[in-house]
Amino acid sequence: MAAKPKQSEFVNWFGPLLDALRQLGGSGKPKEAVAQIAKNLKIPDKKLEETTKSGILRFNNQVAWARQYLVWEGYLEENTRGVWTLSPLGFKSHLSADEARAIFLKWVSIHAKSRNDKSEKDITDEQEEEKPDNVEHTYTPTLLEVLQSVTPKGFEDICKRLLREHGFENVEVTGGSHDGGIDGYGVLKLNPFVSMKVLFQCKRYKGTVSRAQIGDFRNAVMGRAEKGIMLTTGTFSEDAKREATRDGALPIELINGEKLVELFESIQLGVRPKTVFEVDLKFFEPYMENKK
Repeated sequence: MAAKPKQSEFVNWFGPLLDALRQLGGSGKPKEAVAQIAKNLKIPDKKLEETTKSGILRFNNQVAWARQYLVWEGYLEENTRGVWTLSPLGFKSHLSADEARAIFLKWVSIHAKSRNDKSEKDITDEQEEEKPDNVEHTYTPTLLEVLQSVTPKGFEDICKRLLREHGFENVEVTGGSHDGGIDGYGVLKLNPFVSMKVLFQCKRYKGTVSRAQIGDFRNAVMGRAEKGIMLTTGTFSEDAKREATRDGALPIELINGEKLVELFESIQLGVRPKTVFEVDLKFFEPYMENKK
């Protein structure tokens, strides 16, 4: 008798994700949905800051997997990337823990049948560590992994290129001086009459940027520029996020690894678009043998 698949933790967020999107008016960006669930359930900072082996935020990834299962089941629309939207069914549905587990078991079984090289345990294990977009493909390094593998100087230079491609002018890397934690500067033209000087810092690693590091960077920026940007291939602690937007203090823009990837992809910098046809398993579901 085959062992039953373990219940991945992301199953706990099926119902809360529907509730969060209802509170957001029926749709929201992934980070808005994640923040709403965390607020509703009072998720501790320690859990929000935990990362997977590949360096992505585990809680965010779990919510993304919850969204994927709800799309397969028809509770969420499979619409454009970047906005999660309730379907009419999802808008009126409230899932219990047992109902969520039933959905989980159903789709794990379907995927196990369609992927003979993967056991049910393999599927649930990889869903805890990989993003939904990654698991159906053979392994190639992700953009984030590539960015984490370049040299520190290389990361500074590539951030310079990224800022320039996104509209910054006179972008320069300060080199080895690391003047007060400043790695470079640039000018962002807001309109024909107003421009803003920006200082930036680049942190190429898999770790978590702390509140103290945000404070140190802000101190280096104050009096020298109107804005500070910190770019990292890692993540920011919840305390760091609060410090960056603290009332009365110079705001610091935070670009974590996930956002960094989005910025590269939005202008196709260092990446090439690829068309992939994905099997619509829901279409074939009525033709599959039901598992008793």
